[in-house]
Amino acid sequence: MSENVKKEGFFRRIGKSFKSTKAEFKKVVWPTKKQLLNNTVLVIAALVIIGLIIFGLDTLFAYLAKFVLAK
Repeated sequence: MSENVKKEGFFRRIGKSFKSTKAEFKKVVWPTKKQLLNNTVLVIAALVIIGLIIFGLDTLFAYLAKFVLAK
């Protein structure tokens, strides 16, 4: 490294980081309220369905284990 190149200060690098983060946030395409509501409902429905599937499988395997171990 040559002596002419001066390393940037800690606070200057932090400031650049915040500026670049702010610039990236301006590029984000935020969802509308309707899109957000639709996506939220979809996620909750998927969670409920997956939960019911897991509950059903757990109940089935518990019943099968009880049946096999009872013999």
